[in-house]
Order: sequence, then C-alpha cells, then structure tokens
Amino acid sequence: MESDIFPYDLVRTQRAWADTYAQLANVGNGSTTVLRRRLLRLSVRLWWHPYWATPAGGPAARVALREFVHTGRGEGVTGA
Repeated sequence: MESDIFPYDLVRTQRAWADTYAQLANVGNGSTTVLRRRLLRLSVRLWWHPYWATPAGGPAARVALREFVHTGRGEGVTGA
C-alpha cells in the first residue's frame, strides 16, 4: 500500500500511539495513569478518523498503517 494514501495527521497519531504504547510497556513500578489515558485518547482518535469512512480505508488499510509506522516509514512524522 502506498504511503501517500495516509493522511499526515493519521500517521502522526499512529506514531504517537506506538510511542506511548512502548513507553507504557517499559514503565517499571511507577504510575501508568497518564500513559494509559493518553493511549486511550489516541486510540479513539485513530478509530474515528474520517479516513476510515473512505473507500481506501478498509480493514487492510488499518493493518497497512500500523506496518507503515512500525517499519519506520512513518518515522519523520512526530507527535500528536
């Protein structure tokens, strides 16, 4: 799937979600409340993004977006 089809804000949100998830996975005995709340907020943004209502936004596109960010191709896109 071509990277050009994903909106910038969607890639940025997926990148922030992945970063937050990694931080949460690496927290020791500290408080995780802030990270869990951020992960939930980002999950809602991802799930309800208008892109998914387009013909290109099918289930395969959700997987492709996660792979796009996971493989580092979305690395230049930061923060949400």
